[in-house]
Amino acid sequence: NKFSERQPIGTAAQGSEDKDYKEPPPAPLFEPGELKSWSFYRAGIAEFMATFLFLYITILTVMGVNNSPSKCATVGIQGIAWSFGGMIFALVYCTAGISGGHINPAVTFGLLLARKVSVLRAVLYIVAQCLGGIVGVGIVKGIMKDAYTANGGGANMVATGYSRGTALGAEIIGTFVLVYTVFSATDPKRSARDSHVPVLAPLPIGFAVFMVHLATIPITGTGINPARSLGAAVIYNNDKAWDDQWIFWVGPLIGAAIAAAYHQYVLRASAAKLGS
Repeated sequence: NKFSERQPIGTAAQGSEDKDYKEPPPAPLFEPGELKSWSFYRAGIAEFMATFLFLYITILTVMGVNNSPSKCATVGIQGIAWSFGGMIFALVYCTAGISGGHINPAVTFGLLLARKVSVLRAVLYIVAQCLGGIVGVGIVKGIMKDAYTANGGGANMVATGYSRGTALGAEIIGTFVLVYTVFSATDPKRSARDSHVPVLAPLPIGFAVFMVHLATIPITGTGINPARSLGAAVIYNNDKAWDDQWIFWVGPLIGAAIAAAYHQYVLRASAAKLGS
Protein backbone atom coordinates (compact mmCIF):
# COMPACT_ATOMS: atom_id res chain seq x y z
CA ASN A 1 0.00 0.00 0.00
CA LYS A 2 2.87 2.43 -0.68
CA PHE A 3 1.24 3.81 -3.81
CA SER A 4 -2.00 5.69 -4.08
CA GLU A 5 -4.94 3.79 -5.46
CA ARG A 6 -7.01 5.71 -7.99
CA GLN A 7 -10.68 4.91 -7.81
CA PRO A 8 -13.28 5.96 -10.39
CA ILE A 9 -15.71 7.50 -7.90
CA GLY A 10 -13.01 9.61 -6.29
CA THR A 11 -12.78 7.84 -2.95
CA ALA A 12 -9.72 8.27 -0.79
CA ALA A 13 -6.62 6.23 -1.60
CA GLN A 14 -6.00 3.24 0.64
CA GLY A 15 -2.32 4.01 0.88
CA SER A 16 -2.73 7.47 2.35
CA GLU A 17 -1.30 7.96 5.82
CA ASP A 18 -3.48 11.03 6.44
CA LYS A 19 -6.57 9.34 7.74
CA ASP A 20 -9.77 11.35 7.75
CA TYR A 21 -11.36 8.98 10.26
CA LYS A 22 -10.58 7.71 13.74
CA GLU A 23 -9.88 4.01 14.10
CA PRO A 24 -11.37 2.76 17.39
CA PRO A 25 -8.88 0.81 19.53
CA PRO A 26 -9.44 -2.95 19.89
CA ALA A 27 -11.73 -3.90 22.76
CA PRO A 28 -9.92 -5.65 25.62
CA LEU A 29 -10.52 -9.37 25.76
CA PHE A 30 -11.35 -9.20 29.47
CA GLU A 31 -12.56 -6.05 31.16
CA PRO A 32 -13.68 -6.87 34.73
CA GLY A 33 -14.60 -3.22 35.26
CA GLU A 34 -17.59 -3.72 32.98
CA LEU A 35 -19.28 -5.75 35.68
CA LYS A 36 -19.55 -2.60 37.82
CA SER A 37 -21.07 -0.49 35.06
CA TRP A 38 -24.82 0.00 34.65
CA SER A 39 -24.32 0.56 30.90
CA PHE A 40 -23.03 -3.02 30.64
CA TYR A 41 -26.22 -4.50 32.09
CA ARG A 42 -28.39 -1.99 30.23
CA ALA A 43 -26.87 -3.23 26.97
CA GLY A 44 -27.70 -6.81 27.96
CA ILE A 45 -31.29 -5.84 28.71
CA ALA A 46 -31.49 -4.09 25.32
CA GLU A 47 -30.28 -7.23 23.56
CA PHE A 48 -32.81 -9.35 25.45
CA MET A 49 -35.71 -7.05 24.60
CA ALA A 50 -34.69 -6.65 20.96
CA THR A 51 -34.37 -10.41 20.41
CA PHE A 52 -37.65 -11.01 22.25
CA LEU A 53 -39.48 -8.54 19.99
CA PHE A 54 -37.72 -9.90 16.92
CA LEU A 55 -38.83 -13.48 17.56
CA TYR A 56 -42.31 -12.51 18.66
CA ILE A 57 -43.12 -10.58 15.47
CA THR A 58 -41.35 -12.88 13.02
CA ILE A 59 -42.56 -16.23 14.38
CA LEU A 60 -46.09 -14.83 14.66
CA THR A 61 -45.82 -13.91 10.97
CA VAL A 62 -44.61 -17.42 10.09
CA MET A 63 -47.49 -18.96 12.03
CA GLY A 64 -50.00 -16.71 10.25
CA VAL A 65 -48.73 -17.82 6.85
CA ASN A 66 -48.55 -21.52 7.74
CA ASN A 67 -51.97 -21.49 9.38
CA SER A 68 -53.71 -20.03 6.35
CA PRO A 69 -55.50 -22.43 3.95
CA SER A 70 -54.08 -20.47 1.02
CA LYS A 71 -50.69 -18.78 0.72
CA CYS A 72 -52.32 -16.22 -1.55
CA ALA A 73 -54.48 -15.07 1.35
CA THR A 74 -51.41 -14.16 3.43
CA VAL A 75 -48.17 -12.24 3.07
CA GLY A 76 -46.51 -15.46 1.82
CA ILE A 77 -42.81 -16.28 1.73
CA GLN A 78 -41.92 -12.74 0.66
CA GLY A 79 -43.84 -11.38 3.62
CA ILE A 80 -41.97 -13.66 6.01
CA ALA A 81 -38.67 -12.46 4.57
CA TRP A 82 -39.81 -8.83 4.92
CA SER A 83 -40.84 -9.52 8.51
CA PHE A 84 -37.36 -10.75 9.44
CA GLY A 85 -35.53 -8.06 7.49
CA GLY A 86 -37.83 -5.24 8.56
CA MET A 87 -37.65 -6.12 12.24
CA ILE A 88 -33.86 -6.27 12.13
CA PHE A 89 -33.84 -2.84 10.46
CA ALA A 90 -36.11 -1.35 13.12
CA LEU A 91 -34.47 -3.03 16.11
CA VAL A 92 -30.89 -2.33 15.06
CA TYR A 93 -31.90 1.30 14.60
CA CYS A 94 -33.44 1.37 18.09
CA THR A 95 -30.66 -0.41 19.99
CA ALA A 96 -27.47 0.45 18.08
CA GLY A 97 -26.69 3.34 20.40
CA ILE A 98 -27.15 1.21 23.52
CA SER A 99 -25.74 -2.24 22.81
CA GLY A 100 -24.64 -2.02 19.18
CA GLY A 101 -27.82 -3.78 18.06
CA HIS A 102 -26.40 -7.28 17.57
CA ILE A 103 -29.63 -9.28 18.15
CA ASN A 104 -27.78 -12.37 16.95
CA PRO A 105 -25.10 -14.55 18.62
CA ALA A 106 -23.36 -14.99 15.26
CA VAL A 107 -22.99 -11.22 14.87
CA THR A 108 -21.70 -10.97 18.44
CA PHE A 109 -19.23 -13.81 17.78
CA GLY A 110 -17.94 -12.15 14.61
CA LEU A 111 -17.46 -8.83 16.39
CA LEU A 112 -15.71 -10.62 19.26
CA LEU A 113 -13.22 -12.18 16.84
CA ALA A 114 -12.60 -8.72 15.36
CA ARG A 115 -12.00 -7.32 18.87
CA LYS A 116 -15.03 -5.04 18.71
CA VAL A 117 -16.46 -6.38 22.00
CA SER A 118 -14.96 -7.99 25.07
CA VAL A 119 -15.47 -11.63 26.05
CA LEU A 120 -17.63 -10.65 29.03
CA ARG A 121 -19.88 -8.49 26.89
CA ALA A 122 -20.10 -11.18 24.20
CA VAL A 123 -21.16 -13.79 26.78
CA LEU A 124 -23.75 -11.42 28.27
CA TYR A 125 -25.16 -10.62 24.82
CA ILE A 126 -25.40 -14.24 23.70
CA VAL A 127 -27.15 -15.33 26.91
CA ALA A 128 -29.54 -12.37 26.70
CA GLN A 129 -30.27 -13.04 23.02
CA CYS A 130 -31.02 -16.72 23.60
CA LEU A 131 -33.29 -15.98 26.57
CA GLY A 132 -35.06 -13.24 24.60
CA GLY A 133 -35.64 -15.63 21.72
CA ILE A 134 -37.12 -18.29 23.99
CA VAL A 135 -39.47 -15.80 25.66
CA GLY A 136 -40.56 -14.31 22.33
CA VAL A 137 -41.47 -17.67 20.82
CA GLY A 138 -43.05 -18.77 24.09
CA ILE A 139 -45.50 -15.87 23.95
CA VAL A 140 -46.41 -16.77 20.37
CA LYS A 141 -47.23 -20.31 21.50
CA GLY A 142 -49.29 -18.93 24.37
CA ILE A 143 -51.33 -16.82 21.95
CA MET A 144 -52.04 -19.60 19.44
CA LYS A 145 -51.09 -22.91 21.04
CA ASP A 146 -52.97 -25.31 18.72
CA ALA A 147 -51.99 -23.52 15.51
CA TYR A 148 -48.41 -23.19 16.76
CA THR A 149 -48.03 -26.90 17.41
CA ALA A 150 -49.78 -27.89 14.17
CA ASN A 151 -47.67 -25.62 11.97
CA GLY A 152 -44.12 -26.46 12.95
CA GLY A 153 -43.60 -23.79 15.58
CA GLY A 154 -41.41 -21.74 13.27
CA ALA A 155 -38.54 -24.10 14.08
CA ASN A 156 -35.58 -24.33 11.73
CA MET A 157 -35.22 -27.77 10.19
CA VAL A 158 -33.65 -29.18 7.05
CA ALA A 159 -36.39 -29.33 4.43
CA THR A 160 -37.28 -32.55 2.66
CA GLY A 161 -35.13 -33.03 -0.44
CA TYR A 162 -32.07 -31.28 0.99
CA SER A 163 -29.11 -32.85 2.76
CA ARG A 164 -27.66 -31.60 6.02
CA GLY A 165 -24.50 -30.67 4.14
CA THR A 166 -26.51 -28.42 1.83
CA ALA A 167 -28.29 -26.88 4.81
CA LEU A 168 -25.00 -26.26 6.60
CA GLY A 169 -23.57 -24.58 3.50
CA ALA A 170 -26.67 -22.39 3.18
CA GLU A 171 -26.32 -21.29 6.80
CA ILE A 172 -22.60 -20.55 6.43
CA ILE A 173 -23.03 -18.45 3.31
CA GLY A 174 -26.19 -16.74 4.53
CA THR A 175 -24.54 -15.71 7.80
CA PHE A 176 -21.43 -14.59 5.93
CA VAL A 177 -23.61 -12.21 3.89
CA LEU A 178 -25.19 -10.81 7.06
CA VAL A 179 -22.02 -10.38 9.13
CA TYR A 180 -20.07 -9.04 6.14
CA THR A 181 -22.79 -6.43 5.73
CA VAL A 182 -22.63 -5.57 9.44
CA PHE A 183 -18.88 -4.97 9.25
CA SER A 184 -19.14 -2.93 6.07
CA ALA A 185 -22.09 -0.82 7.20
CA THR A 186 -20.45 0.08 10.51
CA ASP A 187 -16.89 0.57 9.24
CA PRO A 188 -15.58 3.99 10.40
CA LYS A 189 -13.40 4.19 7.30
CA ARG A 190 -16.47 3.92 5.06
CA SER A 191 -18.23 6.69 6.96
CA ALA A 192 -15.38 9.09 6.25
CA ARG A 193 -14.35 7.90 2.79
CA ASP A 194 -17.84 7.67 1.35
CA SER A 195 -19.38 10.61 3.18
CA HIS A 196 -20.97 11.72 -0.10
CA VAL A 197 -23.01 8.48 -0.06
CA PRO A 198 -25.19 8.61 3.07
CA VAL A 199 -25.53 5.19 4.68
CA LEU A 200 -27.98 4.34 7.44
CA ALA A 201 -26.34 1.23 8.84
CA PRO A 202 -29.53 -0.62 9.90
CA LEU A 203 -30.93 -0.38 6.36
CA PRO A 204 -28.35 -2.54 4.52
CA ILE A 205 -28.27 -4.94 7.47
CA GLY A 206 -32.04 -5.39 7.29
CA PHE A 207 -31.90 -5.83 3.52
CA ALA A 208 -29.19 -8.48 3.90
CA VAL A 209 -31.45 -10.43 6.26
CA PHE A 210 -34.36 -10.04 3.84
CA MET A 211 -32.41 -11.27 0.81
CA VAL A 212 -30.90 -14.25 2.65
CA HIS A 213 -34.38 -15.31 3.78
CA LEU A 214 -35.67 -15.19 0.22
CA ALA A 215 -32.87 -17.53 -0.83
CA THR A 216 -32.81 -20.04 2.03
CA ILE A 217 -36.32 -20.29 3.49
CA PRO A 218 -37.00 -23.30 1.20
CA ILE A 219 -33.86 -25.05 2.48
CA THR A 220 -33.76 -24.51 6.25
CA GLY A 221 -36.44 -21.95 7.02
CA THR A 222 -33.41 -19.63 7.34
CA GLY A 223 -31.60 -19.58 10.62
CA ILE A 224 -28.47 -17.38 10.36
CA ASN A 225 -29.23 -16.52 13.99
CA PRO A 226 -28.64 -19.17 16.67
CA ALA A 227 -30.90 -17.37 19.17
CA ARG A 228 -33.78 -17.49 16.67
CA SER A 229 -33.21 -21.21 16.04
CA LEU A 230 -32.75 -22.11 19.70
CA GLY A 231 -35.83 -20.16 20.84
CA ALA A 232 -38.07 -21.96 18.36
CA ALA A 233 -36.52 -25.36 19.11
CA VAL A 234 -36.96 -24.98 22.88
CA ILE A 235 -40.62 -23.99 22.65
CA TYR A 236 -41.59 -26.36 19.81
CA ASN A 237 -39.53 -29.18 21.38
CA ASN A 238 -39.63 -31.56 18.42
CA ASP A 239 -37.07 -34.34 17.79
CA LYS A 240 -36.41 -33.20 14.23
CA ALA A 241 -35.79 -29.62 15.35
CA TRP A 242 -33.31 -30.81 17.98
CA ASP A 243 -31.58 -33.26 15.61
CA ASP A 244 -30.88 -30.42 13.16
CA GLN A 245 -30.12 -27.77 15.80
CA TRP A 246 -26.35 -28.11 15.50
CA ILE A 247 -26.53 -26.88 11.90
CA PHE A 248 -27.99 -23.58 13.08
CA TRP A 249 -25.11 -23.00 15.47
CA VAL A 250 -22.14 -24.41 13.58
CA GLY A 251 -23.13 -22.83 10.25
CA PRO A 252 -23.70 -19.27 11.54
CA LEU A 253 -20.58 -19.29 13.72
CA ILE A 254 -18.41 -20.46 10.82
CA GLY A 255 -19.99 -17.90 8.49
CA ALA A 256 -19.43 -15.12 11.04
CA ALA A 257 -15.79 -16.13 11.54
CA ILE A 258 -15.13 -16.12 7.79
CA ALA A 259 -16.80 -12.71 7.41
CA ALA A 260 -14.75 -11.26 10.28
CA ALA A 261 -11.50 -12.61 8.81
CA TYR A 262 -12.36 -11.39 5.30
CA HIS A 263 -13.21 -7.89 6.46
CA GLN A 264 -10.33 -7.48 8.90
CA TYR A 265 -7.50 -9.17 7.02
CA VAL A 266 -8.44 -8.64 3.38
CA LEU A 267 -10.58 -5.54 3.05
CA ARG A 268 -8.96 -3.67 5.95
CA ALA A 269 -5.51 -5.21 5.36
CA SER A 270 -4.91 -5.95 9.03
CA ALA A 271 -2.59 -8.79 8.04
CA ALA A 272 -0.32 -6.33 6.25
CA LYS A 273 -0.35 -3.99 9.25
CA LEU A 274 0.62 -6.84 11.55
CA GLY A 275 3.52 -7.72 9.29
CA SER A 276 4.81 -4.15 9.00
